[in-house]
Amino acid sequence: MMANQATASAATPRKRRAKSTQTSPEILLKTIIDSLDDAKAEEIVSIPLAGKSSIADYMVVATGRSNRHVSAVSERVVSDMRDAGWGKAKTEGQDQCDWVLIDAGDVIIHVFRPEVRDFYNLEKMWTAEIPPQTAA
Repeated sequence: MMANQATASAATPRKRRAKSTQTSPEILLKTIIDSLDDAKAEEIVSIPLAGKSSIADYMVVATGRSNRHVSAVSERVVSDMRDAGWGKAKTEGQDQCDWVLIDAGDVIIHVFRPEVRDFYNLEKMWTAEIPPQTAA
């Protein structure tokens, strides 16, 4: 009977559980903002997305001074999240480092070079008020 149990458990892969039991998007947001601040990111802005989008609970936008700084800031955030038990976040844009997107599930992080941030102006788009529904 023991051999069958061992075989059955070996055949069924177990999901890896994060070291942390943290589940609150607010705790994740604090981890991210602290990491950005420690990495010397500039102009850190947190935007609540409740009622605007179902993609995440928060969006964070920050600036790095150069491509190298954007890369270092992004790597620091991903590393700090992993070390805090949030798992590995998905990233896009690490090749160019003009704009790195980090998808942490409940929080989406954008790290820009200053010129790129000014061009896309995500804060304006996501902080705009949604007009109330009009009756037809």
